[in-house]
Amino acid sequence: MLARRRRVWFDGLMTDPVSPASRPTMKDVAQLAGVSLKTVSRHVNGQQIGTDFSKRIASAIEQLGYRRNLAAAALRPGQASMVLGMVISDLANPYFSRLADEVESVARRFGYLLMIASSDDEGATNDALIERLIDQRVDGLLVVPPHLAGRDWGRHRSMMPPTVSIDRPLGDEFDAVLMDDYEGGRLAAGALLANRPRRIAMITDSLAIHTMNRRHAGMVQAVAEDGSRAEMLVDAGAHTLAQAKAIALRLLDDELLDGIFAANNRSALGTLLAFRERGRRVPLVCLDDFEAATVLDPAVSVVSHDFTATAEAALDLLLRRTKGWDGPPEQVTIPVNLILRGSEKP
Repeated sequence: MLARRRRVWFDGLMTDPVSPASRPTMKDVAQLAGVSLKTVSRHVNGQQIGTDFSKRIASAIEQLGYRRNLAAAALRPGQASMVLGMVISDLANPYFSRLADEVESVARRFGYLLMIASSDDEGATNDALIERLIDQRVDGLLVVPPHLAGRDWGRHRSMMPPTVSIDRPLGDEFDAVLMDDYEGGRLAAGALLANRPRRIAMITDSLAIHTMNRRHAGMVQAVAEDGSRAEMLVDAGAHTLAQAKAIALRLLDDELLDGIFAANNRSALGTLLAFRERGRRVPLVCLDDFEAATVLDPAVSVVSHDFTATAEAALDLLLRRTKGWDGPPEQVTIPVNLILRGSEKP
């Protein structure tokens, strides 16, 4: 007499748990379809077989509810899990959320599942997440490194799957897709300098972060190119929205301040909150576009880049590596665009 199967209620739906031992196998599919196990394997792996065989196998798979075990397949030499891992620095930041969304969309287009995790911009957490994804046998990794590095992953390259860094470099041993942050800083500062200011300020996160450092360097270059006597101030303590607001409030007490370059979206939002609280605004340009930028009055001028192009470049590099390409590490630079909407003016 067959044992009575336990029924489980989950989210209002009654389901029958299926143990691994009771799941249909390729052997079951082969038996029902009347073909060899090798023929089923070739069909499942997308290889060309006869149309009659293909129809019989497809029918058997549907009847049995067979699902390919990708985790087990990945354990076999030469087999892919069709899963990629991505570690970003801060999932709560709209910039990185949008980046992850674009990467997931492109990965899905190529038939890959993307596993996303956030390091909270901490080196130890980043290292632990990379190790976990390696243990999960992902086919490749996409990493936005934290600003305070933990492990030197370049020394452990042999233990890693193909890896591409995005937004910030992971090391010379890895492919990278980076925004042209230097040009972004130069364009943003140049838009402010067109007003012939007495003093402009940059509100930014730590200059130890590659992106912030390059944006600052671009701003310095813009001031040098302009040849004006505008004074440049830099406050690199804006890691959070509250910190950015506090910095902007302090800067607005300076009557000589004629412009603010917000080096990322949080710095811009903090500055806008300070404008409202203080009842005073100065010209503003942000490096990073954000959803609310166009609904404000005046709309916020930004330096932006193409997220889709970033995702496509990263996946192109990564998938070439997964297919065996072993050329030297490449760096792709994504161009930026200055979008003037009005906030850059007095």
